[in-house]
Amino acid sequence: MVTQQDVLTEYDVQELKDSDNIELTDEKLENGSKGQLIKIAGQLRDRRNELNQMASERASKRDDLNAKTREKVDEAQEHREKRDELNEKVQEHKESRNELNAKANELFDEVEEMKEDLELDDGKNIEELEEEIEQLEFRQQTEVLSTEDERELIEKIEDKREELSQKKDKVEDSGELEELIEEAEEVRSEASQHHQKVTELADEAQEHHNQMIEAYREADDIRDEADAMHELFVEAQEAADRHHEDFVRVQKRLRELDKQEEQEREDEREEEREAAKEEAEEIYQKFKEGETLDTEDLMKLQKTGLL
Repeated sequence: MVTQQDVLTEYDVQELKDSDNIELTDEKLENGSKGQLIKIAGQLRDRRNELNQMASERASKRDDLNAKTREKVDEAQEHREKRDELNEKVQEHKESRNELNAKANELFDEVEEMKEDLELDDGKNIEELEEEIEQLEFRQQTEVLSTEDERELIEKIEDKREELSQKKDKVEDSGELEELIEEAEEVRSEASQHHQKVTELADEAQEHHNQMIEAYREADDIRDEADAMHELFVEAQEAADRHHEDFVRVQKRLRELDKQEEQEREDEREEEREAAKEEAEEIYQKFKEGETLDTEDLMKLQKTGLL
């Protein structure tokens, strides 16, 4: 079983360390100063970008492994198709072989029937008779025999020669038999050729079968690595997404702080305007009562629109 650590080591993939991640607590988010939050936002952004890059690299390696898996599956499929094609040819040659063997058997049966009709199988065959005659003649030439024994030997040689002559005459008169034997042997030879093709093609088909099994095995191994790499990709992408979400939260909090500061400044300005208005009204009242106003008082009245 391929583990994530195996893949990290084999493909020189940077390990994701939790210690490098940026932790954002609710306490930091709600109570951190604007300066602290700006700093945290920068850290979250940088770490998010690192993790996105890490996820991208892992996704690229995963896609490469998936591509290699598909290549191996395609290779296995090619061997499967070649094996099946060869097995079809094996079957064709088997059928031809069996048909030819059946035909050869029929022809040899006809040969045996013809031999029986010609009585060629009665007694000894031509080769055995020739060998016996040769042995008897050698005995006649080399042994010292009585007149009676020699006459018997000569008669025996003559009988064997007569039997041999008869058999040869039958064979010579049976040209059809020789043709039938030749045809039967040719058919058997053709059947043997088909049997040889059966053996050769079956061996080749088995080799493609073995290569198919090996390719599928390699595809499974690479697929396991791709799956482990995908898990590593998901790990990095989820970590990147968490950092992005925290970055967005900090940005939102900073906007809230900006609005609060703006509101506070607006409140201060409103208070100043109210105070200036009250002061201007007091000055205007003094003016109506006939008091003399200095330049600064006149400017305050102008600013508030009372003069």
